[in-house]
Parts: sequence; structure tokens; C-alpha cells
Amino acid sequence: MPARVYVLDAAEAPALKKMLEYDPYLDQNAIPKMPKEWGDAKYRGAHPELAQQIEAKEKEIAQALGRLKNDREMNIIFARQDYQLKDGISLGLDREKSYLYLSANDQFLDGADAKLRKNFKSIQRADAATEQKIIGMIDEEKSRADAGMGLIFG
Repeated sequence: MPARVYVLDAAEAPALKKMLEYDPYLDQNAIPKMPKEWGDAKYRGAHPELAQQIEAKEKEIAQALGRLKNDREMNIIFARQDYQLKDGISLGLDREKSYLYLSANDQFLDGADAKLRKNFKSIQRADAATEQKIIGMIDEEKSRADAGMGLIFG
């Protein structure tokens, strides 16, 4: 899968981290939750007086999901991709910078690029040499981790 590396000012890293971890489909403010017991057929049968409330809640959830599914930018969900956010100092690079490694399909990467640039004024794609260096370091980390798991599980 293709990978890209972005560089940004370290001061913007906490806000970027928050964006990277966010999944709107898990956000109760974006999609209201149905009370658990309302999904139980026995409970619904025992409480017919709640039918109107249950129907209204189901409609509210369906509308929220519909709005979310039609919002292209909200569907650029970094939490579902392979990414790593690293401090420059941990990579032996500029301590005032942070580096985002992002591996995903080309369609996602193009949308992600636009979203990143829209939300972070200092972010830019790393130069080719830095990008290759960081991709190599992360690939090496993954290989070592895989080898370690092989030793544990044999």
C-alpha cells in the first residue's frame, strides 16, 4: 500500500493526534445511541407506550447516519488507517517538527492530503529523502515487531 510522510510544527501535533484518533461513527454526539433495552423485542412488547419514542429515536439515528455517510470529509477517517505520528527528535530529525507516516490507498491519501492541509497551516509533504528515510525506519520497526511476535507465538 502506498505511504506518505508529512511534516508539521510540533506545536500542532496534539491537535493532529486528536484528528487522527477520531472516528465519527463512534461519536455519540454525531450519532445518538439507542437505549439498549429498546432493541429487545420482549421489552418493546412489554412497553407499547414507548413505540412512538423508539420510532422517533430510530429515525433520528437514521438521519444522523445519512448525513454522515454523505459527508466526504467526515469519511476520511485516519483511525481506520495505518498511521504513526512521531516527534522529530525520536527520528533524529528537527526537534521542532513532528512527522506523520500515513499508509493507505491512493484515493484515501488524496482526500487525506486535502483535509490535512485544510486543518493544519504548517503541514506539508516531506521531501523525498526524508520521506524514504522515515518509511524505511517504520518498515524496520514493523519487521522487528513481527519477528518478536513470531518468537513469542512460535
